[in-house]
Amino acid sequence: MSTAPLPPRPRDLERGGFGVRAEEALDPLVLALDVGSTGSRGGLFDATGTPVRGWRHKVEHEFTTAADGTSVIDPDQVVDEIARILDLVLADPSLAGRVAGVALDTFSSSLVGVGDDGAALTPCFTYADSRCAPQLAALREELDETEVQQRTGARLHTSYLAPRLRWVRETDPGTWSRVRRWMSLGEYVHLRLLGTARAGTSVAAWTGLLDRRTGRWDEALLAACGLEPSRLNEIADPQDPLFEVGPSAARRWPALRGAVWFPPVADGLSANLGSGGTGPSTMVVSLATSGAVRVLLPEIPERLPTGLWCYRVDARRCLLGGALNDVGRAVQWLERTVALPEGTTLQDVASADVAAGTPAVLPFFTGERSTGWAGGARAVLADVTASHGGADLARGVLEGIAVSYGRVADQLSEAAPGIERVVTSGGLAREMPGMLQLLADVLGTPVVRADLKRATLRGTAMLALETLAVGVPAADPPQGDEHRPVAERAEHYRGARARFEELYGALVR
Repeated sequence: MSTAPLPPRPRDLERGGFGVRAEEALDPLVLALDVGSTGSRGGLFDATGTPVRGWRHKVEHEFTTAADGTSVIDPDQVVDEIARILDLVLADPSLAGRVAGVALDTFSSSLVGVGDDGAALTPCFTYADSRCAPQLAALREELDETEVQQRTGARLHTSYLAPRLRWVRETDPGTWSRVRRWMSLGEYVHLRLLGTARAGTSVAAWTGLLDRRTGRWDEALLAACGLEPSRLNEIADPQDPLFEVGPSAARRWPALRGAVWFPPVADGLSANLGSGGTGPSTMVVSLATSGAVRVLLPEIPERLPTGLWCYRVDARRCLLGGALNDVGRAVQWLERTVALPEGTTLQDVASADVAAGTPAVLPFFTGERSTGWAGGARAVLADVTASHGGADLARGVLEGIAVSYGRVADQLSEAAPGIERVVTSGGLAREMPGMLQLLADVLGTPVVRADLKRATLRGTAMLALETLAVGVPAADPPQGDEHRPVAERAEHYRGARARFEELYGALVR
C-alpha cells in the first residue's frame, strides 16, 4: 500500500484556510474519525495530510457528570455518531475507489465493559471520572509508584485504568463478573461497526497498563486490579490494519470497499502529529480545556523524569510529556467568577505587560497531573491585597497556568535535549493569542501557533498515511505569527516561578 512521490498539487488556500478541493486532492485519501470530549468528527484528507474541502462533519455530545466524580458517556451513542458521520462523508459516489483507509482516534483512558454478546454492560468511563480515588489511595500504599511509572510510563492516577478497574470490581461485583472483555471506546466502536477490535498501542499505553518497553500488558499491574490479560484485546501497532472486518461495513459504505481500517489511537498522539510535532525537535504545547506538553521521540528512553509520562506509540517511537488539568477550564472559571474593568477582556489581561505584585496562583481547580500528580490539589490564590482588582486576579491565574507549563517543559527539555522549536495548538491558542506571549516569556523561547483547525483529526490521518502513502511528502501545516520572549520580563517570571514553588511545597500534598 504505497504511492510513488508526485509533484505537489496546488493547495486551495482561499479565505486563509488550509485545504484542497476534491478534484485536486492527491490519492490515496484517508477518512479520519475523532471522538473528543465535546463531539465526534470525521473528514477526508489527501495523501499529503491536507484536508479535503467539503467532507467534514461533526456530531456534538457531552459527558454526563455529577458531584461525586462521575464522568461517563453512552458508548452506543458514540457508535451511532460515528456511523452517521460515515454515512454523511461517504454519501458521494465519486469517492468510490479513492478512500484507501479509515483511521480513528478517541479521547484517552476510556473504558467500556462488554458482555458475551458484544454489547456494552457499562457506560464508557472517561478519563475525568474520579470515583476511584479510594482505590487509587490503596494502590499507592500497595505498589512502588516509581517502579510502576518506569515500567508503564504512567504514574498511578484516577485518570488511568488500574484504580478504575479495581473500583468496578469492588463496588459492582455483579457487573464485573459478567464482563467478558474490557476495552477502550475506540475498540468498542470498531467491534459494533466492524465485528472485530484490537487495542491500538497508543490507546493501550494511555491506560497506564502497558509495559512501555515490551509493548505487552503489564501483568503485575493487572494482577493488582484482579484482571486476567485474556479479558483485554490484542494490541496492534498503528501500522497494522484490523483483520477479519465483517462484510456489513463494505455493504453499508461501498465507497470503502477495499479500504483498510486501522486500530484506534489516542487523541494526544494525533494532536501532536497534526500540529507539526512529528519528531524530537518540536515540542507541542496544547492549550484547550486541559493542556499538555509533548514531544515525539524516535526511541523509548530507559529512565523517565518523575513528573512526566511516556506513552509507547509503536516498536520505535514514544510520546513523552506531561499534562495540565485546568487551562481552558481555568479561563472559563475566570469568565464566570471575576469581574474585569468595563471594556477589558481576558485577551487584554493576557497581553498586558508584567506588573510587580501580581497575585501568585496555583491553578489546580480540578487537581494536578504533571508534575506532582497531586490529584487532590486545589487552586490557591496568594498575595492578594485590598488594592487588587479582577484584572489582577485574572492575570495571576494566567501567569500560574504559564508557569505550570514551564514546570513540565523544564523536565521535558532535560529528558529530550534536542528540542529546537515550540508549537502551540488548541482552541485557547486561537482565541487568546496573548497566552502565547505569556508562554514565550515563561519558557524563554519563541512560540508559534499551528494555524489550523482540527489538528487532531489531521494527525490521525497522517498516522494512517505513514502506511498508505509511503514516500509522499507531508504538507506543512500553516503557522501563525512567532511570539518571542521579552528579555526585560525574565526577572519577573523567575520570581513568579520561585513563588509558585514555595507555595507548592508548603500547600500541595
